[in-house]
Amino acid sequence: MASDSTVITLKSTRDPNETSNSTLIDEDVALLASLGYKQEFKRVFSKLEVFGIGFSIIGVLPSMASVLVYSIPNGGASAMVWGWATCGIFLMFIALAMAELGSIAPTSGGLYYWTFMFSSPRWRCYLSWIVAYSNTIANISALASVDWGCSRQIMAAVSIASGRKFETTTAQTFGLYCALLLSHGFICGLNPAIIARLQTPYVVVNILLCLAIAISLPAVTPSEFMNNAEYAFGDFTNLTGWSDGYAFILSFLSPLWTIGAFDATVHISEEARNANVAIPFAIVLAAFSSAVLGWAVNVALAFCMGNDLESIINNPIGHPMATILFNSLGQKGTLVIWLFIVIVQYTMGSSLTTCSRQIFAFARDGGMPLSQWLYNVDHRTHSPITCVWFAVFLSFLLGLLAFAGDAAIGAVFSLVVVGQYVAYSIPIVSRFLIGKEIKRGPFSLGCFSLPVAIVAVTWMAFITVVFFFPLNPNPKATDMNYAVVVFGGTLLMVTAYFYMPKYGGRYWFKGPINTLNYAPEIPDGNNNSQAEKEHLQVQ
Repeated sequence: MASDSTVITLKSTRDPNETSNSTLIDEDVALLASLGYKQEFKRVFSKLEVFGIGFSIIGVLPSMASVLVYSIPNGGASAMVWGWATCGIFLMFIALAMAELGSIAPTSGGLYYWTFMFSSPRWRCYLSWIVAYSNTIANISALASVDWGCSRQIMAAVSIASGRKFETTTAQTFGLYCALLLSHGFICGLNPAIIARLQTPYVVVNILLCLAIAISLPAVTPSEFMNNAEYAFGDFTNLTGWSDGYAFILSFLSPLWTIGAFDATVHISEEARNANVAIPFAIVLAAFSSAVLGWAVNVALAFCMGNDLESIINNPIGHPMATILFNSLGQKGTLVIWLFIVIVQYTMGSSLTTCSRQIFAFARDGGMPLSQWLYNVDHRTHSPITCVWFAVFLSFLLGLLAFAGDAAIGAVFSLVVVGQYVAYSIPIVSRFLIGKEIKRGPFSLGCFSLPVAIVAVTWMAFITVVFFFPLNPNPKATDMNYAVVVFGGTLLMVTAYFYMPKYGGRYWFKGPINTLNYAPEIPDGNNNSQAEKEHLQVQ
């Protein structure tokens, strides 16, 4: 197990006196070896491509299109402009805290690995267990929400093309959702080098699409839909039953869901070149650029959406962003722009790549059910194909919530934020709470590390509580926020699984497993035969 000493030193470079050691062919492999793992993936992602996968998963404009329905009723223009700006500031604190950890120990396990490394011996196995499953829930929810959002956007395009005569059903949207999941499964099962090369065009299309909306929309919007600066920056329209202050807070779901996935690039650490530099670079730049571009788009929309917010929400098109574009651009112009929004939304399916790597890492350490089956890298594609399809299957199951109503499928969006924040907070807190000293990576906040961490964790704790509340202050069964049920129930089951007598995780999950010098036997989660296992030692 990990050392109980108060000082942790992670070697990031190869000793020049050990050049004869042919197993450590470069500094990235040496760094990974110092963390206890052998190199099993090909390092095919450059620094720009690592940023690309984080930026494309955020997918600023299509993400905004998917969740604009949460900001317009909860404050309108002010929520869109100032709610986004407020969140953008706090989100940068989270990005900085995560980037520093990613520079210290860049491994696909990421969050749960850091938790084990920093936590006390008594609690580190359980906390790593909780973080890993929270992270898994968040990643599965992210994939589900991406493809559900994409299916709704495609249906909105059909409605626009039909002159708003077509009204989709839940079954039709779910069928399209399943098709999108399958297509992403096939793509993400390809050689990671192909996915890496796709990231540069993804970045270019993302940026150009945001600029096209921010610059061109005010120039073509008819005067009856144009708002003045006083309205765009100062109007607050609350269409909910909550107080204005709390409604404004609820509007945060839009930027919080859009600018997230800070751990996405961390999970491809073992496929990145110069990982301890590329990972923090990607996390910070993706968050900052997305916050700026998103704010510019929100300002443009606030100027060009008119002031009849109820008609935007209840329009037959069924999609607030599509309705705003339709009012400004007409049918043909909207279809052209919407086509690119759908394409960019589809590229956000790269989240399946990072999700599968996180599942792979936890299976490698024996924490997942069916770990023996999941811990596998295909020798032809160099991709964890079984993990890819496992994630697709779980996303399919989560998508079934759509048949329980809009509130139920909306819980998937909340689960992304809540699951991520629980998983982010625990390693950040553990790092400072236990008092272990660490050797910092190339990216370091120095004396600002603790203040940044305090702000980040306080914000995440506040938001986690907020997003367990329903959007309606007097909810019925159909208006219930099911995030608290799904996430809380899952954590209870995960905890019960850990402490289950005889077969529970506490009997066989002992943290990260050293894979350098032998082929470890990976527990399948259904037995406790792993009485003697050699685990990671951080020297």
